[in-house]
Amino acid sequence: MNAAQWFNKKGLLITLFAVPAAFWLLGGDEWLSLAAFQAHRAQLLSFTQSHFWPFFIGWGLFYAATVAFSLPGGALLSLMTGFLFGRWLGTALILAAATLGAVAVFSAARHLFADAARQRLAQNPAAARLLAGFGRDAVSYLLFLRLVPAFPFWLVNLAPAFTPVRLSTYLWTTVAGILPGAFVFANLGRSLGEIHSLQGLVSAEVLVSLGLLGLLALLPVALRRISQNPNMTQDKT
Repeated sequence: MNAAQWFNKKGLLITLFAVPAAFWLLGGDEWLSLAAFQAHRAQLLSFTQSHFWPFFIGWGLFYAATVAFSLPGGALLSLMTGFLFGRWLGTALILAAATLGAVAVFSAARHLFADAARQRLAQNPAAARLLAGFGRDAVSYLLFLRLVPAFPFWLVNLAPAFTPVRLSTYLWTTVAGILPGAFVFANLGRSLGEIHSLQGLVSAEVLVSLGLLGLLALLPVALRRISQNPNMTQDKT
């Protein structure tokens, strides 16, 4: 590694830690809250109507930055996006911004840590088999992780960087995987002015539906394994 590459990596690493630290030190968790939104709802709506497209682009970049730096408040930002820009434009903006932020996380982690992590994992036979399996069935696993609402968004953004998955595969599965959730939150956001708590906001039916979609994404993996092991489909004699 030459000096330019070393400084490039060091600067990126410092930025990845400095931005979240500044967010917490400056009280970002207080202004990125439901209470803060309710207090400034009228001003946000007025500003959106007066400067729609510049604010639309700026809001998208802000959303992408919160994802890229794994800051809290993603659910609230998604609801606010639906509230400010409507169901369809809100869904499109959530989808674009979240994907942009996720790709930034993936690219940064792969640039900084992936080579060293893969070398260490390759020394462990079990980990090596796990990585090989993930690489072989990357589409199914990535869609499962994106669709099932049981995994932290920041973790699903980060973890694939340490696997053999290609960026193009990561990109399109991110778009496909977060699309249903983006629509749900943008639609819910239209009534954000009447919401007083983010707890239990998404119904059990929606959560179950997303979970079933995630399991459906694993169907090709299950079918392939069954076809490779005929003994699984018949009783042993």
